[in-house]
Amino acid sequence: MGWCGHLATHLSAHPAMASLLRAAATWGLFPWRGYCSRGTQGELSKGFVEALKAVVGSPHVSTAAADREQHGHDESMHRCQPPGAVVWPQNVEQVSRLAALCYSQGVPIIPFGTGTGLEGGVCAVQGGVCINLTHMDRILKLDPEDFCVVVEPGVTRKTLNTYLRDSGLWFPVDPGADASLCGMVATAASGTNAVRYGTMRDNVLNLEVVLPGGRLLHTAGAGRHFRKSAAGYNLTGLFVGSEGTLGLITAATLRLHPAPEATVAATCAFPSVQAAVDTTVHILQAALPLARIEFLDEVMMDACNRHSRLTCSVAPTLFLEFHGSERALAEQIERAEEISQHNGGSHFFWAKEAEERSRLWAARHNAWYAALALRPGCKGYSTDVCVPISRLPEILVQTKEDLKASGLTGAIVGHVGDGNFHCILLVDPEDAEELRRVKAFGEHLGRHDCSEDHFTLLWCQVAAWRKAKEVGEGVGERPSTPIS
Repeated sequence: MGWCGHLATHLSAHPAMASLLRAAATWGLFPWRGYCSRGTQGELSKGFVEALKAVVGSPHVSTAAADREQHGHDESMHRCQPPGAVVWPQNVEQVSRLAALCYSQGVPIIPFGTGTGLEGGVCAVQGGVCINLTHMDRILKLDPEDFCVVVEPGVTRKTLNTYLRDSGLWFPVDPGADASLCGMVATAASGTNAVRYGTMRDNVLNLEVVLPGGRLLHTAGAGRHFRKSAAGYNLTGLFVGSEGTLGLITAATLRLHPAPEATVAATCAFPSVQAAVDTTVHILQAALPLARIEFLDEVMMDACNRHSRLTCSVAPTLFLEFHGSERALAEQIERAEEISQHNGGSHFFWAKEAEERSRLWAARHNAWYAALALRPGCKGYSTDVCVPISRLPEILVQTKEDLKASGLTGAIVGHVGDGNFHCILLVDPEDAEELRRVKAFGEHLGRHDCSEDHFTLLWCQVAAWRKAKEVGEGVGERPSTPIS
């Protein structure tokens, strides 16, 4: 007898719940369908909620309004759309059972980590069950000789790096927020260190995933952590960035890196956006092994100065960081300073002590909150643009001019080392006219950043993205209207 059969026997006094459990026990016989293909609006039935409690225990299921509202939004401007229930599984077996139960009834599933996203990915647009994975917070295995670690979804990046502190290793992907590592996998997170260490796509070796029907999948094979394999499909890459639409990630095997011998950070101000971005391109062309190179426009620098109590010049600014040996760093710093000065850079500030470096990067990581403080009571809306490095100066300068012309309050910040930048716009969600202008700016930015050669490809991507996203995942990263 399967797990549902056992529970149904013990809970025969509850016919409705027993019926649900027996149905879920046959999950392997159901034809394929997406989690959210038959979403239910409104409250879940009492019998279904009792079935959830039978899987994880009553203390780990909540239908309280406060819990549901807490899990119905992230840090974006998108309105709260709460799920019908929140569930806290304690292990992968429970996750599998929950997925099977929801799948058998066509109930949407919304995975939840730390809720630090900015795109509305946790909004339960079709109701359903939010599966909060934070109680699964073990570091399952550290293999220092193979430079890898296996973590459960409740482990955050700061927790992992604290755990690794005495091992001589670290995990460098750093999106700013102390996000859950499996959430970072699901969203293909990037961050300030991507220019040297890559994004999550470059640092995931294997995943344990619960599929919609409850089956368990190891994308590279159970227990494997090969750095290279030409055998079979790249299933790991398929799930990185899938944002909860393909399955629930219950463990991730991550690539670790040696901690650098020495680290130096710096800030440098420039007379214009063009000069700052030109410097970025020139430094990359000079093959300097940067660990980080971040751009902040003058609006963002003013906000960071106020919010984080810095004393930097209010001007377009680059934040840089170098990793390596003491000797190598001296050469890199000298060359970077020469290139920056050639482009009009000034007000250099070099931070060699850990405390001062942490202060600088804390200010950069808190840029979102610094921007929100520019217009108290308003919400933030972040665009996300990635372009070829060769087009970065042209597009960033044009975007700055467009932002000024729009009349919107906003700032620009970006991981310019890999061609990525964000416009953070401050908007009153109750002002329909302002929301219209924000939408128009975002659409214009998307069109402006795609060349003619990319129009057809973008149209196909829009169609595929909408198909995946409109069934109940993020509402904030949907592209604009298809370009014809």
